[in-house]
Amino acid sequence: MSASDHQDGFIPYQPATYEAEEMLARSRAFYELMNTRRSVRVFSDRPVAREVIEHAIRAAGTAPSGAHKQPWSFCVVEDFELRKEIRKRAEQEEKQNYDSRMSDRWLKDLEPLGTNHIKPFITDAPYLIVMFKQAYGHDSEGNKQHHYYVNESVGIAAGMLITALHYAGLSALTHTPSPMNFLEELLDRPGNERAYLNIPVGYPSADARVPDLTRKAPEDFIHWY
Repeated sequence: MSASDHQDGFIPYQPATYEAEEMLARSRAFYELMNTRRSVRVFSDRPVAREVIEHAIRAAGTAPSGAHKQPWSFCVVEDFELRKEIRKRAEQEEKQNYDSRMSDRWLKDLEPLGTNHIKPFITDAPYLIVMFKQAYGHDSEGNKQHHYYVNESVGIAAGMLITALHYAGLSALTHTPSPMNFLEELLDRPGNERAYLNIPVGYPSADARVPDLTRKAPEDFIHWY
């Protein structure tokens, strides 16, 4: 790469390309893999190498973001005592949700999933990845920097993280106890960060069961114009 390639702030981009037949096969194989993904709530304590988790998070960090501000932080909680405290605080909030905050319609919609305020997956899974969104940033001199499309950017990164974990052979769950500000306190995050997602990660337990759900048919959500 020559010096001229950098002079305008851009570099050449030449991604891998495939013949039509291979492209079709790869797209089909990836869909079939992702179609096996399920949200898991019952985890094994079987250990997982740190490097696997780090690579999945690094993959999530390649997500597009508004003005390339990359407004996310990923906190990986291994410490069991800390996960116990997170679980305790999460269950306190969730109990209030189920007892009084959630509407009857919401509770009815949750019935097929069999969920309640008890969240053993926080302590059972070997890792808990807590995603934070950065409402704003700071430049090298500590001045406040505006961030753009924060929720959209962090949402895309979350999807890529879940995909990367599944691709590696792990299971995960997106958990959103509300409110989640206790996570900012327990993990001592800076004032510009807001908790976005709790993601327990690991292998499913040997006796794990998931709801018998059916995904929408393609014609119900794909529209060609």
